[in-house]
Amino acid sequence: MKWRLMAAAAAAVMMLQACGNDDDNWSTLNGEPTLVIGHRGASGLRPEHTLESYQLAIDQGADFIEPDLVLTSDGEMVARHEPVLDGTTDVATKFGPERMRTRLLDGVSTTAYWASDFTLAEIKTLRAVQSRAGRSKAYDGLYTIPTLAEVIALAKSAAASTGRSIGIYPEIKHSTFHAGLFGANVFEDKLVAALHTAWGNSKSAPVFIQSFEVSNLQYLRTKTAIRLVQLIDADDVNADGSLSLVAPYRQPYDFVVKGDARLFSDLLTPAGLDFVKTYADAIGPWKPYLVKTVNDGVERTGDTTLTVNDRRVDGSTGVVEAAHARGLLVHTWTFRDDSGVYGFKDPQAEIAYYMKLGLDGIFTDFPATGVAARKTVD
Repeated sequence: MKWRLMAAAAAAVMMLQACGNDDDNWSTLNGEPTLVIGHRGASGLRPEHTLESYQLAIDQGADFIEPDLVLTSDGEMVARHEPVLDGTTDVATKFGPERMRTRLLDGVSTTAYWASDFTLAEIKTLRAVQSRAGRSKAYDGLYTIPTLAEVIALAKSAAASTGRSIGIYPEIKHSTFHAGLFGANVFEDKLVAALHTAWGNSKSAPVFIQSFEVSNLQYLRTKTAIRLVQLIDADDVNADGSLSLVAPYRQPYDFVVKGDARLFSDLLTPAGLDFVKTYADAIGPWKPYLVKTVNDGVERTGDTTLTVNDRRVDGSTGVVEAAHARGLLVHTWTFRDDSGVYGFKDPQAEIAYYMKLGLDGIFTDFPATGVAARKTVD
């Protein structure tokens, strides 16, 4: 991949930083400890994107909670990972198949129950369920779907009661898709209005706005001083350690619509990072973009089966260093105790390794593990 070329000049410096991170000597952009971001809350332990999941993340020490946002038919912002309701709620038991519809989502034909076909009142009749196999179903059917307003209220209340800064990290899901339903930038304008009301139009607000698309972030830069994050996707890790880029994870979907040939990986080249710096404050690459890994045939995770998780980790690709050189923060995703522990038996050790590389923030489904890892680095 093109971005791998960045590593050569910075490799020696990076290894000294990664291995010699003493107390109070964080190699983050601002020299402060890595942020722990509750990915969809504490979604490893509770159904994702519920107030209860967010509250547990806060209780476990998360600095930020992450509400992915979609729009209802009456234009309300609610927390769901995708514009479809099927996998994360009991919608199929509450509404008949006549409420399903086939639409194109980032070019993929999808038949589902769409949030944009339901009013907020209807969505409030639904209950959340655990969406990932292998996780506890004990809390299925107990929790409602929160609005952004409810998430903001929770964060502000928690900050007041704990004396800690509790931020939110909203993601605008599928901006082009929503623009086709509600109009250009309607979603973005609603979000900015809510955030400015809650915290003001300030870069110091405890908020990051993230998106996998580019145009909406460029638009937001003209409307708000709140920090913006360009997410960088891929679909898999190839055998040689490079990133697989297959649609719809190949490039930002607004690039597809516009005929822009740049891939997600192109945004991590020197020219790509310079471009991102014109509108964003941070990048949010999938974690395999940040470390070099090698399939050397050694089983490392203790399950006797060679998988991607057994790849040997050989240090930074140079992306973190290149981003920091441009004043861009680097937040990466997603760390899970129950999957995707690349090259490590212990998920806490994996997170600590990335923190030592200078990551400014990490997303985890298990915030307690992230907080514990940070203590081993501090």
